[in-house]
Amino acid sequence: MPLSMNKEVFITCAVTGSGATQDRSPHVPRSPKQIAESAIEAAKAGAAIVHCHVRDPETGAPSRDLALYREVTDRIRDAEVDVVLNLTAGMGGDIVFGSPDAPFPVNEAGTDMIGAEARVAHVAECLPEICTLDCGTMNFAEADYVMTNTPGMLQAMGRRMTELGVKPEIEAFDTGHLWYARQLVADGVLDSPALVQLCMGVPWGAPDDLNTFMAMVNNVPQDWTFSAFSLGRNQMAYAAAAVLAGGNVRVGLEDNLWLDKGVLATNAQLVERAVGIVEGMGARIIGPAEVRAKLGLTKRAPVAA
Repeated sequence: MPLSMNKEVFITCAVTGSGATQDRSPHVPRSPKQIAESAIEAAKAGAAIVHCHVRDPETGAPSRDLALYREVTDRIRDAEVDVVLNLTAGMGGDIVFGSPDAPFPVNEAGTDMIGAEARVAHVAECLPEICTLDCGTMNFAEADYVMTNTPGMLQAMGRRMTELGVKPEIEAFDTGHLWYARQLVADGVLDSPALVQLCMGVPWGAPDDLNTFMAMVNNVPQDWTFSAFSLGRNQMAYAAAAVLAGGNVRVGLEDNLWLDKGVLATNAQLVERAVGIVEGMGARIIGPAEVRAKLGLTKRAPVAA
């Protein structure tokens, strides 16, 4: 497939994530107030979309607390700056097995496995424009941790997202995830054209070399919209690669803590750096209103408490 550079690019900022980064940088936001403020600053810097997880305000540990999600979304919606809300639906599918010789019972302290309806409960309450749908199961970094998304689970979650009028952002960590995403569209679970995030360099999914990246790009249907990111030091290189390949950009502290060697970043600084790269390539940064028109999104208020 020949490269076709994207000339109108939107930037997503992944604000905090669920990784164990809370003690590695003072800029990783923990409380709903901190997460919302960091998202707002990222929007002011040029992010059209903010992708949000929530954390325990005291420990920084990842959380699924509906009240925390509601506070984050209310604070962002009440801000003067406009931005598209994208909430994770990736939590609740974690299994941590016992040792290789005794995998059962599973490690209850690390396992967080719940049903499809519970995994999207915060989406139903907060009604963001976008929420994520991790389209496959994979070994995820640690030795005995599996990120679990079965076909049945994905069908149930995808149908619920579609019923709610929230656009799923298909998170693809390998080519097989794109294969199944296409099947979800063919089965009528997800609407077409779909939105995809290509997640590169996440152990043990697709490595972030360019050959693998282009294999991922070539598996995205022509009429779908995609964005891409890589972890750590290659985050900004992938801002350029994604645009050159016809896609959009994701940056943020979920994926990378550093602005330069030895210099910890804020979300706004990472967005500003990405804006400079995209504009330096001759492309234009588009804002939230244009993103909503492009993706067919509806900005709504949440269900009343």
